[in-house]
Amino acid sequence: MTYIFPPQKQTALPVRGTEDLFPVNRVYCVGRNYAAHTIEMGHDPTKEAPFFFQKNPDNILLEGNDFPYPSMTSDVHHEIELAVALKSGGDNISADNAMDCVFGYGVALDMTRRDLQGEMKKMGRPWEIGKAFE
Repeated sequence: MTYIFPPQKQTALPVRGTEDLFPVNRVYCVGRNYAAHTIEMGHDPTKEAPFFFQKNPDNILLEGNDFPYPSMTSDVHHEIELAVALKSGGDNISADNAMDCVFGYGVALDMTRRDLQGEMKKMGRPWEIGKAFE
């Protein structure tokens, strides 16, 4: 069996202090996970729990590369995020064992096409168009 076109290269991040690479399979993000930002975005942190969404591994832009301003938007926001790199996962992991899954930590810059995200929110649709772009 052969591919009809070459598959995309595995996204990987350099591991500081080594020549190793960390393979990125999924990028899970947590929304409304701290009260001040939840309030800033017009929501009540006492009534809404944090939620998860995904970005694509190919949305990662490595340090030293220029950020190309994305098309279809006139309102790009940035947020500094804590990145947690997991070396394993599982099901029903206890709080006592959760840290066994962590490989390390990093700093990430989350870019959002805020105007497109807002349009999708108003229509009650998923807002990946605002979060996951190349």
